Amino acid sequence: MLNTVVVVDDKAMMRQALCRLFASAGGFQICGEAANGQDAVKLARTLRPDLIVLDLCMPGMNGLETAQELKNLTLPTRVILYSLNAEDMLIAQALASGVAAVVSKAEGVQTLITKARTILKESAA
Repeated sequence: MLNTVVVVDDKAMMRQALCRLFASAGGFQICGEAANGQDAVKLARTLRPDLIVLDLCMPGMNGLETAQELKNLTLPTRVILYSLNAEDMLIAQALASGVAAVVSKAEGVQTLITKARTILKESAA
């Protein structure tokens, strides 16, 4: 069974790269993309994906605000915050906002895939 994924980043090149990464990793199906938090929340309501990969720095509603909105929807969707900034304070704020994991872009894409598989396996158990 494929896990459905929505990728949210204000940079089109990053969205496309992440979509290719998840599509080629096996076990994932991209079901949507968004360039901002407002669109991410709309997609989550409609598509009810298994996973949302969310950038922190976006215009309008940032990643933490988006994560909080998603948490308020009470969907089973898991959220990974994928950001250049992965300081302890940010991680604590993200977890309080309903984020399942924070992955630094500096850690590399394989870490993102591994973390995605881990949190999806945990939520299925």
